[in-house]
Amino acid sequence: MGGRTAASVDHMARLRVGVLISGSGTNLQALIDDCARPDAASEIALVLSNRSDAFGLTRAARAGLRSRTIDYRAHGSRGAFEQALTDALEAEGIELVCLAGFMRVLTADFVDRWRDRLINIHPSLLPAFKGLDTHARAIEAGVRFTGCTVHFVRAEVDSGPIIVQAAVPVRADDTAESLAARVLREEHRCLPLALRLIAEGRVSVAGERCLIDAAAPGGALVNPAPDAQE
Repeated sequence: MGGRTAASVDHMARLRVGVLISGSGTNLQALIDDCARPDAASEIALVLSNRSDAFGLTRAARAGLRSRTIDYRAHGSRGAFEQALTDALEAEGIELVCLAGFMRVLTADFVDRWRDRLINIHPSLLPAFKGLDTHARAIEAGVRFTGCTVHFVRAEVDSGPIIVQAAVPVRADDTAESLAARVLREEHRCLPLALRLIAEGRVSVAGERCLIDAAAPGGALVNPAPDAQE
């Protein structure tokens, strides 16, 4: 993110954010709640959905947010669809785009146009388990930890500089559904955290790494715990 520094953010208007959704919008709700803080450095200026029946649109309406549906089927090509997205975002002066359960793969043209201004949340510890069915694949692989990742988007699916990750232990009796529920709780923490860090001017991108000012990592996690048995 260029133009915003930690020293100058107190004197700047809130970062104008656009959120792209396709479904229930639980991560959108987490962003809505966090941006409602009096000291928030960002505001959700627009919610876009590619589905008119997405419950996230109801969440946006309840919060008094501007929203629109841009249906892929109403456009003749991926390029035309993505141009409609960009036109809507630029008309609202959007500075950062959050993909919060947006279930369409974006082309390299769109990604490059919003380079380092486009973030996504994925339900795994990237670069592991890119794509779909992440929780079932994690259980099948026998990993002891999975989690979620917020990252800047690159043209390759589920890739790009990592901003925030949360590790979630995999339990012996987990199903894909139970694991997904625990990971989702961490998604609701990580996406607002990533947005706060960016809006406060604390994130920079060097090559394909994110550098975060005044960031302290958590302690090591072990699964199973040394003094416990599965």
